[in-house]
Amino acid sequence: MKGCAEPMTASELTCQELVELVTDYLEDALPAYDRTRFERHLDSCVGCRRYLEQMRRTVVAVGHLRENDLPPIAREDLLSAFRTWKQDKNGD
Repeated sequence: MKGCAEPMTASELTCQELVELVTDYLEDALPAYDRTRFERHLDSCVGCRRYLEQMRRTVVAVGHLRENDLPPIAREDLLSAFRTWKQDKNGD
């Protein structure tokens, strides 16, 4: 993310790590140590603060959708993408 002001130490999160933890953060599912690291990173990274705000807005917007609001073809496309996402990410 653009906007990180400080160099990282071993105990600090990188922007990529923050992105990977954002769902757990928003669901209040991070252990205290990781939550502290997450919030400490936000203190010095404008890009990650913006990303977190975008994710919050997305959750609010999507939270109003019901399954029936999604056309069947879009539902199938999404399910297909998520089935292969983890495999693609791991290079399988």
